[in-house]
Amino acid sequence: MLAGVVVLLVFILPYTIMFFGSVKTKAQIRSVDPTYFPTEWHWENYLTMWSTPETPLVQNLISTIVISVFATLLVLAVAMPAAYYTARFRFPGRMVFLFLVIVTQMLQPAVLTSGLFRQFVGLGLVDTWAAMILINAAFNLSFAVWIMHSFFAGVPKEIDEAAQIDGAGRLTVLFRIQLPLVWPGIVTAIVFTFVACWNEFAASLVILSTAGNQPLSVALTKFVGQYETSWHYVFGVSVVAIIPVVVLFMLIEKRLVGGLTAGSVK
Repeated sequence: MLAGVVVLLVFILPYTIMFFGSVKTKAQIRSVDPTYFPTEWHWENYLTMWSTPETPLVQNLISTIVISVFATLLVLAVAMPAAYYTARFRFPGRMVFLFLVIVTQMLQPAVLTSGLFRQFVGLGLVDTWAAMILINAAFNLSFAVWIMHSFFAGVPKEIDEAAQIDGAGRLTVLFRIQLPLVWPGIVTAIVFTFVACWNEFAASLVILSTAGNQPLSVALTKFVGQYETSWHYVFGVSVVAIIPVVVLFMLIEKRLVGGLTAGSVK
C-alpha cells in the first residue's frame, strides 16, 4: 500500500503543480521567490484563455475532438473486419500480411512528415481535417488490428459454425455473435487509438497551417514565445486537454482492464 501511494504521488505531482500554476498570475509564476500554492486564486484564467490573441482555442478544441473521434471510428471500421478475417481464415500470404501490419507500427508521423506533406499537397488535402483523420487512422490501424486479432482468435470457431448452421451470415456472426465476445479488446483498441489521436503533434504541426484547424497539442505552443511565455495559459490549456481523456478512462475503466488482462487467462 505504501509503495502504491508513493507511485501515485510521483505520477500525480506534475499534474498538481500544473493545476496550481493555471490559477496563478504570470507574475506569481515568474516570481524569484516561487511558491507551490498560489497566493491568490485566479480562476478567471480558465475564461480569459479562450479569447487570447495567440490562437482560437474554441476552434482548436473542436478540431481536436473531430479529428480524434472520426479517426477512431475509421480505425474501428477497417480494423474489425480485418482482424476477424485474419483470425478466422487461412489464406496465402496471411503471415506476411500480419508481419507488414506490425511493421507499420514502427513508423511514426514525425519521421514521415515531409513525405506526408507532399502527398497531401498532391491530393489537395493540405490544411484539412480529412488529412489528419487519414494520418491518425493510418498510424493507429496496426495496433487496433493486432489487439483485436488476438481476441477474435481466442473465440472458438465452433461458435461461428453453430451460428451459421442456424442461418446467420458472416456479417451477422461478426456483429451479433463475435463483437459481444471480444468487446474488451475493442474497448482497448478504442482507448489507445483515441488517446494517440488526441495527443498527436508532429504531423498536425506540418499539415495544418490555419490556426483554427490545428488541435490543442499544436495550439499549446502558441503561448510559448521567444522572449515571454504565458505559463498560466499553458497550464490551463493542458488541464483542459487532459479532462476528456480522464473522463474516457473513468467511463470504461473496467472493460479496459479486462481487455489488457484477458490474454493471461485465455
